[in-house]
Amino acid sequence: MRKLVPFVLLLTAGVALLGGCAGAPSTKLSVVTSTSLLAYIVQQIGGADVAMSNMVPAAQHPGDFDPKPSDIQKLASAQLFLVHGFPGETYVPEVVAAANNPALKVVTVSENGSWMTPEVQIDAAGRVADALAAALPANAEVFRTRAAQYQDRVRAKEAEVKARLAQSSVGAVKAISAVQQAGTAQWMGVTVVCTYASPEALTPQAVKDLVDKGRAAGVTLVIDNVHSGKDAGKGLAEELGAQRVVLVYFPGGVDGTETWEKAFDYDVNQVLEAIGK
Repeated sequence: MRKLVPFVLLLTAGVALLGGCAGAPSTKLSVVTSTSLLAYIVQQIGGADVAMSNMVPAAQHPGDFDPKPSDIQKLASAQLFLVHGFPGETYVPEVVAAANNPALKVVTVSENGSWMTPEVQIDAAGRVADALAAALPANAEVFRTRAAQYQDRVRAKEAEVKARLAQSSVGAVKAISAVQQAGTAQWMGVTVVCTYASPEALTPQAVKDLVDKGRAAGVTLVIDNVHSGKDAGKGLAEELGAQRVVLVYFPGGVDGTETWEKAFDYDVNQVLEAIGK
């Protein structure tokens, strides 16, 4: 991601210009999210009581995101900014500073593990509900009720998918995975032998080391990440004679994955089809 410092004055000027076009104030809680993962959860919990906009496009990696003046304007008029705290979200302090909004509260919805897995979704729903309730106390009970309903839907999806996986051979699969997708793969029952961080990390020596480890372990699957170089593991798969899948980490990253449930199903289906179920 490019350095933001040279653009702060430009962005701030853009905000000032855009601010003159603002309409009548809304009675809804104004929330900005850093990714489509958080955006979807906010939509489920906030409902019609929240005016929500998202920052990073669903198909983009947060570490590759360069904000525009319109992105700063979102924060200039928002009450709440929800972020993950991912290492790639380095742009956050500077966009908050450029927005120059003393009323803006920034909340890091921090959680370890893969955000595509059910347990993280369930935990994050509770954290988001707490953040919304703190920002709009009059609606606290409504937010927490909606969060509980969403958590129940996640648990139902989890049970459904686990039943499918139990009928498959996924537990016998060994894989090399993009690090972002390792948690999801392990949740499915795949043994992740080793990972790679990014396409840039796949130097000739790194590829050789991964291929050697993969062959020694009997790797039959390579897992790429749509958002950080979807073809990064193609050469690895060819060298190993392995199947390859490209999974999504953010809802909406590919067509037909606009919700967490659809994105989760998509990832599971990709793996099951690759291994022949």
